[in-house]
Amino acid sequence: MTILPPPKAQPCYTAPFQQDLARWNRRRLSPQFPIGDWDDHFERERHFRLMETSFLEELRGAVAERASHAPRTADGFVAWFEDLCLTGPGQGDPLFPWLAQHATFEQMRWFFEQEAAGEAGFDDLVAFTQVKLPVAAKLELARNYWDEMGRGNAKGMHGPMLDELVRTLRVDPSIENTVWESLALANAMTGMATNRHFAWHSVGVLGVIELTAPGRSALVAQGLRRLGLSGKERHYFDLHAVLDVKHSEDWNREALRPLVEEDPRRATAMAEGALMRLLCGARCFERYRDHLWRQNV
Repeated sequence: MTILPPPKAQPCYTAPFQQDLARWNRRRLSPQFPIGDWDDHFERERHFRLMETSFLEELRGAVAERASHAPRTADGFVAWFEDLCLTGPGQGDPLFPWLAQHATFEQMRWFFEQEAAGEAGFDDLVAFTQVKLPVAAKLELARNYWDEMGRGNAKGMHGPMLDELVRTLRVDPSIENTVWESLALANAMTGMATNRHFAWHSVGVLGVIELTAPGRSALVAQGLRRLGLSGKERHYFDLHAVLDVKHSEDWNREALRPLVEEDPRRATAMAEGALMRLLCGARCFERYRDHLWRQNV
């Protein structure tokens, strides 16, 4: 049996830590067959689960004070949550107007390579999160999942739409070539969706993605249009610039509101999850700007 070093030997905010976690996530979520050495498997699982949890708890600590101010009434919480679109970490970041107006084709390619490598798969995150949720929230996540899956039509599935754009831009996403901030974003979302101790956090994560994505998607689509990509090629971003507005309204009404009405403690957890997701995104945007804008100096 392989004895792994204690996970706390590596700081969370480094490339080696996030790369190791990303490889583990990719491996453990892939369909597999039974293995021979279960002792080694569970030793490895323990090691990486502790790594993942230490990372999530460090993130949670960074947002806990702000999240503690989220109201615990349904109306108050939904209003607080919706305000994150304006006041949350990373909102209004200058990266996206710059992508819309100034990025070259090669710069846009680099941006997509980072985003694609860190993509956690929204449909899978919804599927993991909905397990054993109360009925109203579970139904809303099911409706959202059905949209993500193209309502049963392979051509309408959102994931393959993004994959098509990756092929169009001729990018080759890989863990090794991705900045750690992007990997951390995917690792955080995956960790909260798959660890039931963070289930309410994951509801907040997914809800804040729906809330904040439309504005960024519209600007990215504008940049793709400026660079000459066709409507079909930029369809993923054109779609999310519009569809996620309705998704967010439905999510807040059908998932967040009844969950808080049933148990006000969930408000704090969902607030933490939303802020953790936004904080990871803000760190990505800052790193992307540092890389892309340095090229223009």
